Amino acid sequence: MRKTFKGLLSVAIIGICALNTTSCSNKKFNVEGQISNAADSVLYFENVGLEGISIIDSVKLSDKGDFSFSEEAPTAPEFYRLRISDQIINVSIDSTETVTIKAQYPQMATQYEISGSENCAIIKELTLKQINLHQQAMAIQENTALGVDEANDSILKIIDVYKEDVKTNYIFKEPMKAYSYFALFQTLGNWLLFNPRSNKDDIKVFAAVATSWDTYYPHAERGQNLHNIAIEGMKNMRITQGESGQTIDASKIEEAGVLDIALQDNHGQIRHLTDLKGKVVLLDFHIFAMDESPARILLLRELYNKYAAQGFEIYQVSLDSDEHFWKQQTAALPWINVRDEDGINSQRLMLYNIQSIPDYFIIDRGNNLIKRASQMKDLEAEIKKLL
Repeated sequence: MRKTFKGLLSVAIIGICALNTTSCSNKKFNVEGQISNAADSVLYFENVGLEGISIIDSVKLSDKGDFSFSEEAPTAPEFYRLRISDQIINVSIDSTETVTIKAQYPQMATQYEISGSENCAIIKELTLKQINLHQQAMAIQENTALGVDEANDSILKIIDVYKEDVKTNYIFKEPMKAYSYFALFQTLGNWLLFNPRSNKDDIKVFAAVATSWDTYYPHAERGQNLHNIAIEGMKNMRITQGESGQTIDASKIEEAGVLDIALQDNHGQIRHLTDLKGKVVLLDFHIFAMDESPARILLLRELYNKYAAQGFEIYQVSLDSDEHFWKQQTAALPWINVRDEDGINSQRLMLYNIQSIPDYFIIDRGNNLIKRASQMKDLEAEIKKLL
C-alpha cells in the first residue's frame, strides 16, 4: 500500500461513470461565472459520464475571465466539470438551475466560490475534505520514522475516520442527493475509499444510495448502475465466504433488481425476498404494535385475497421488539411474515431508505423494485398493472 499512495495526489472524482441522461425538452441549465488570472487560457466544460469524460463546450478566457455555458437540463442528477489544464471544479446539475462560480487561476480547484446549488456547495466541501485526506496520507508516507507496516496502519486508520464522517454526515443523511453519489466514488490515489467489491459495509453504503435513487429517479442510468454495483458486490462477498469454507447456495448468486432480505419467518424458516422472483411482491415494513396496524392489516388481507391467485405475494418485515406478540399477530396471516430482531435500528431500513413506518415497495415479476409508497396514489392499481 505504501508504494501505491506515494505521489498519487490527483483527485479522481467519479471513477465509475454512467451514461449521460439529458432531457428531450428545451429546458436549460447554466454554469457561469468568472475565473481571473487566466487570460488566453482555454476553459473546458466537460460531462463526467460513465462512458468517460467528454468535452461539451469550451471558451478562450479574456482578461476578465467571464464564461457562460448552457445545456439541456438532465432528467436526473448529472455531473460536469470546469477544467483548465489539470485544475478542476466539479459541478452537479439536477434541474434548470443556474450555478455561478468565481475562482482564481491557478488555484481554482481549491479556492473558488460557488452559488446557486446546495449540491455543488457540498461537493466542494467533500472535495476539500478529500484533498486534506490525501495530504494526511502523504505526510504519513513521508514520515521516515515510521516503518512500512506502521505507516500503512496509520493510513488505514485515517481512511476509516474519513469514511465514517462521510457516511454519517453526508451519504446516510441524504442518500438521494447528487453529493452522496459523488462521495461514493472518492479515491485515495488509485484506491476507491468505498469499495463495494470487497467490503460488506461499503456495499451497504452503495445500496443505500442505489435504493434512494430507485425511488427518486426510477429510470436514471446512474441509479441502475449503483444497483448493479451493489448486487455484484454482494455476489462477490458470497463467493468469498464460500471459498473460506462457509456453506453457500449457488442458486442465490444471480443478478437481481432488488436488494435481498433473508429473515426467519413466523414458522422458523429463512425466507429470501429474491426467492419470490416470478411474482408481483408487496415488500412491506410494518410494526404490529402500532395503533393503526389492525386496520392496515385488513386492507392488506383484501388485496391478498383478491390477487394472490394471480401471482401476488406480500413479504412483510416486522420491526416489533416483542417476538411472542409478533407471532400471535401473524399466526393467521396467509402471506410471508418475517421479523427483523434489530427493530427500528435495522440496517435494512438504511438500505431501503425507510424514513417512517409503515412503508412499502412494489416489486415486479423480474425482482425489480418499481415504486415505493410515496410514488403510488393507488396501490391496487399498481398491483393490477404488474400482474
